[in-house]
Amino acid sequence: MTRKPDLRILLGTYGVVIALLALIAFGWWRYDNFVGFFNITSVLRYNSMFALVSLGMCFVIMTGGIDLSVGSTAALGSVAAALASPYGILPGAAAGIGVGLLVGAINGLLVTRANIMPFIATLATMLAASGSALLLANNQSVSVSYESGFTALGQGNLWILPIPAVIAGVAYLLGSVVLNFTSTGRTVLAIGGNEEASRLMGLRTDAIKFLTYLASGGLAGLAGVILAAQFGAGQPIEGVGWELFAIASVVVGGTLLTGGVGSVGTTLAGVLLLGILFNVLNFENGMGWISLSAYWQSVIRGAFLLVVVIIQARMVTRPNAPA
Repeated sequence: MTRKPDLRILLGTYGVVIALLALIAFGWWRYDNFVGFFNITSVLRYNSMFALVSLGMCFVIMTGGIDLSVGSTAALGSVAAALASPYGILPGAAAGIGVGLLVGAINGLLVTRANIMPFIATLATMLAASGSALLLANNQSVSVSYESGFTALGQGNLWILPIPAVIAGVAYLLGSVVLNFTSTGRTVLAIGGNEEASRLMGLRTDAIKFLTYLASGGLAGLAGVILAAQFGAGQPIEGVGWELFAIASVVVGGTLLTGGVGSVGTTLAGVLLLGILFNVLNFENGMGWISLSAYWQSVIRGAFLLVVVIIQARMVTRPNAPA
């Protein structure tokens, strides 16, 4: 006999998708051109950077870890990409992704070989990457080359879709395949569920954890490449707070901070939810009824995020509560 899925658990798991659809419906009803081509492509183009760092963060958190260095790594990647951009698209992209992989490898070695807590290890590399970005850029923005075609990575389109959104879409597709259809994905969840038991079962826990930090660094470096290509300059002081945005997107997407449970698809929904909420607030400012400063917008986004997480947590835990 097939057991029917519990409605509360389904709502708790996919509540972020429902909240996202409700927010889009609200914007469609209230604002002109909210679902227009320009606004949709602008939202997708801008939020692709956050989607990439959130994808890496999702895998790290599913192992029970954390990566605080993604924002600084993206800033360092943007500077490296800008410096290499005169040599073309591939060298520019390789430079940004390369420094991201280097930071990710250091994080992975510190966590798996030196047995340093992920919070401490990635906090240290966050500071080191931030300082390295400022040193490499000589404490100023680094202009990219417009003659080499490098800016197409951030400003170009593939047919009607922004190239950054296409890159993020491919990354999420690969991430979903790895998580749902490979032994690596199952091992990631097993480590987050019980690392010691996974090790006793003979799973390659250290190797998989190293790979998750390596991937997180590489994706942050790729986000830095898009940052430089999109805004025309390497930004050594950008990336502040990106790690919090990524953590928030992962958590609101239903991934447990304790690890063992997570989803790539709902993480993407979490990114879009926070990005579109920012878009709605900007539309509201444009109507002239109210004027919300950037500080008030942060307060509203934080409160909205808190409400969504509380509702999700109540829906998931209530069926297991004692009678």
